[in-house]
Amino acid sequence: MTSPDFNLLIALDVLLAEGNVARAAKRLRLSPSAMSRSLARLRESTGDPLLVRAGRGLVPTPRAIELRERVRQLVQDSEAVLRPVEKLKLKQLARTFTLRTNEGFVECFGPGLIARVAKEAPGVRLCFVQKPDKDSAPLREGAVDLEVGVVDSTAAPEVRTQALFRDRFIGVVRLGHPLSQGEITPARYAAGQHISVSRRGLFKGAIDAALEPLGLERQVATIVGGFSTALALARASDLIAAVPGRHTSILRAGMHSFALPVATPEFTVSMLWHPRLEADPAQRWLRTCLREVCVALSVDAVALV
Repeated sequence: MTSPDFNLLIALDVLLAEGNVARAAKRLRLSPSAMSRSLARLRESTGDPLLVRAGRGLVPTPRAIELRERVRQLVQDSEAVLRPVEKLKLKQLARTFTLRTNEGFVECFGPGLIARVAKEAPGVRLCFVQKPDKDSAPLREGAVDLEVGVVDSTAAPEVRTQALFRDRFIGVVRLGHPLSQGEITPARYAAGQHISVSRRGLFKGAIDAALEPLGLERQVATIVGGFSTALALARASDLIAAVPGRHTSILRAGMHSFALPVATPEFTVSMLWHPRLEADPAQRWLRTCLREVCVALSVDAVALV
């Protein structure tokens, strides 16, 4: 099967707009005979005369009238594809970006990001959606523009990542809790009633692994799926929460935070996006905004009271 000559679309677009072979030829800088040959090929390809003589001029057939807007759009789309990327005009940008992350991150960094976006691009809206798992499918399928979290082996290999900040776990209790006063030893810490944060419902994690060589074990009273819930429970009880320091700083207001008495590894919070969005100017701008807001707000956010 012979491949179609897409240059004929341009010829058809101009012929339908001008309704005259000579004028169409002049507009495309062709000779009238070359334009006539293009019209003949178009008639052969479509199986329709397209333009028929009426008096001294040409008039479009019903098929040509039907094709006119479709052809015009196809030509415009083709020109847009081949045109160099224009400079991003933020004040005129009107888009909605979807970010997938946990509630604690939104409460800490969301206000700053929303303010930055509103100032630079008032027509842009941000949609924050919850992150129940680490499945990369929403990024791959285009349901999500950006994701924020800790990158692990479950991330799709094609996904692009960039670090936002380093974080570590700290302990948090209500004001007036016994652990809000005095030295916090491993034994004293382990003896309390704890909240385990795990989307998979696990009782143990990195803190338990650090306590084990000391012959100590936490008493886990409850398991919750997120850090916001853990802090809400700790605020209203004698339970002890362990949460990431930097992206829970606002949620911890009015509570007592302390360094854990055992060493736990730091981890990197990153943003993730699909490679098809790598070069998109608006996406690049959004990633810059998110990165700079995180850098500015994470400084000293983990200061312990």
